[in-house]
Amino acid sequence: MATLESELDFSGAVDYHYGGFPPDDMNLDYRRLSKPLAKASTAMARFDQMLKSMNNSAIFLTPLRRQEAIISSRIEGTVSTMDEILILEADANEDEDFFSPHARNETIETFLYQVALNKTQELLLEGRELSPHVIRLMHEQLLKFGRGADKMPGQFKDKQNYLVDGRKKVLFTPIRPESLQSGLDMLFDYMNHKDEELLIKTAISHVEFESLHPFLDGNGRVGRMMITLFLWQKGVISSPHFYISGYLEENKDQYIDSMRRVSESGDWTSWCEFFLKAVEVQASRNLEVAESISRLYEEMKDVFREELSSKWCISALDFIFAKPIFRNSSFTHESDIPTSTAVKMARTLSERGYLKTVEEASGSRSALYSFEALVSLLRV
Repeated sequence: MATLESELDFSGAVDYHYGGFPPDDMNLDYRRLSKPLAKASTAMARFDQMLKSMNNSAIFLTPLRRQEAIISSRIEGTVSTMDEILILEADANEDEDFFSPHARNETIETFLYQVALNKTQELLLEGRELSPHVIRLMHEQLLKFGRGADKMPGQFKDKQNYLVDGRKKVLFTPIRPESLQSGLDMLFDYMNHKDEELLIKTAISHVEFESLHPFLDGNGRVGRMMITLFLWQKGVISSPHFYISGYLEENKDQYIDSMRRVSESGDWTSWCEFFLKAVEVQASRNLEVAESISRLYEEMKDVFREELSSKWCISALDFIFAKPIFRNSSFTHESDIPTSTAVKMARTLSERGYLKTVEEASGSRSALYSFEALVSLLRV
């Protein structure tokens, strides 16, 4: 049941900073930001060097996208596990409108985070810029099913919304609906045309988007997706695989408080310091995870060659890294390996302990396998 405005506690609420965006030089202390910016830039450069050096970057980095979907959704109170996401992916058809009847709403919502990010990435590859229209399409995908499906997917808010804690205390009042369009126009003009250091611009753009809070639901998740896509579109990273939500979840109170202080006192500098620290830490973490996946892949190359004794062993390895939980029928029909060879490979890998049986074959449903060596690296 929706909370009535009359039931909310507005004492101490912070209101949107009308007339305060974009910040001028008086509200940004570049001397304070110089060291955090240098550290964040160095960490991002190391991460991007890894992106550029990877031959099979999609295989190694798609798991990071799954982690981001889980953690970014968890910040908003939507809790699902890596295993649930991978099982849902294993059971979904090519049409993402299909979901297992056993999937929880929370798992579907988290899965749709990846769908929305992938589809928006495709739009940007076609030459689109991030814009109000593009984020509406992103939002429509994100809230297509699940608990947010009745919160105007793909439509900007038509009534005032609030950020409220569990005790119905209003933490922040975003921009009024009648001022939203002009606020969005200013934001995207700043993002696409303002001459500003890109990591600082990303920080300022993120807090402004969250302050506008243009949708009735899903603003946090859309805003965090925009970070990745903006950094990629502007060339800070060479592929759209930078994810920041881990640090933001661990420091959620500071994340929220730093954003509130922007509107409360015009403290853009402290927010930028926090954001740059998040970039620095998360770039290093993303690099560690990607490198651990890459090491496992190289190790498993030799194992698969020895255990499978087949010219198709690398094809099998690539399939299993892309889908670390999978149905046997998917492996035999989608791996581009001859069916009889694929059947034998799956049986061998299962018998020798490289694949864990999650579900035995039953009726028309084939066995469900988990490649635990990789799945264990991905659980968050």
